[in-house]
Amino acid sequence: MLPKKIVLPFFAVLYTLGVSAQSTDTTFQPKNILKTMERVADWQINTWKEKGSKYPKWDWTNAACYTGMIDLSKMSKNDAYLKYLLSVGNDVNWNTGPRRTHADDYCIGQTFANLYMLYKDDKMIAKFRAQADSIVTAPHTESLEWKNRIQTREWAWCDAMFMAPTSLSYLSTATHDYKYLDIATKLWWKTYDYLYDPAEHLYFRDGSYLNKKEKNGQKIFWSRGNGWVLAGLVRVLDNMPAKYPERKKFISLYKDMAARIASLQQPDGSWHASLLDPESFPVKETSGTGFYTYALLWGLNNKILDKKTYWPVVEKAWAALESSVHPDGMLGYVQKVGASPDKVDDSSTEVYGVGAFLLTGTQLCKYVEHNGVPKNKKR
Repeated sequence: MLPKKIVLPFFAVLYTLGVSAQSTDTTFQPKNILKTMERVADWQINTWKEKGSKYPKWDWTNAACYTGMIDLSKMSKNDAYLKYLLSVGNDVNWNTGPRRTHADDYCIGQTFANLYMLYKDDKMIAKFRAQADSIVTAPHTESLEWKNRIQTREWAWCDAMFMAPTSLSYLSTATHDYKYLDIATKLWWKTYDYLYDPAEHLYFRDGSYLNKKEKNGQKIFWSRGNGWVLAGLVRVLDNMPAKYPERKKFISLYKDMAARIASLQQPDGSWHASLLDPESFPVKETSGTGFYTYALLWGLNNKILDKKTYWPVVEKAWAALESSVHPDGMLGYVQKVGASPDKVDDSSTEVYGVGAFLLTGTQLCKYVEHNGVPKNKKR
């Protein structure tokens, strides 16, 4: 039995704000945003059902998609999204992947924690909680140098910042036990110390990229890689109490990265696969773009970022994302699985891009609900 959901009053906003339909941009009307999100999510679920998944159901690729679906389920009247997520949990017996200390394999833990908070069924988090307890007690003393399969034991690559600290943080909220948030915080800063470039306000993908260069001589900073970080950062903050000792430090990092990312937006509203050499991959890339737009909207919704500075950025970015959705709901321009910038085109799609798109849409609906639908203007 599905829980009773609170459907946000998106459709009432036009009336309560006194906004004329003729004077507003229909792209940003909540009902249209929601309709687009549902079309994208429906395409993904139908594709899974018809063709099966390319990846195991517990895999990080799918798990990143589930994060967007869980947020969509909280605002949609369609129960299909929650039903699908529950079927995934049951199919994997509420267990994460087989590599118990590999961040990728417990990315799905954040979905388990979110479902637990809806249903209060202990089986949904029991196995992940036992796994998290072992992560809490591990020594975490190894160097993050990219060798000896360090990624199976430590968060030695920037993608891990969306996979692991988020899952532990949501578990902390679900169980009211700060030890999971504490270890997420400790290990976040360990990775920061090794992979963050304070001059560029960006993360290297892993230690093997510290001295590599793009064709134009710039350092290699991968768009989706930094998207994983910025999106993971706001998801950790979403689970961090206002008076938590490290919160101000996280907010400072968020503001620095948000400003840098905004400055690298391309004229088409997107971010290309390579942040500092966009001409090497001269088309939009929607997974990085989606995660950035989600994170920037989160900052606007939480009154951390300035509306005058950042709304124009996300407005252009949403236009780039929405225009990448095919009539049947497939999201295009998503870079394939990788570790560095790569080519992409309109027919490129992956499940984690869908997750980023849905996360963005939920934050955009919240923003428009509280700030009104923007007026039409030339794009």
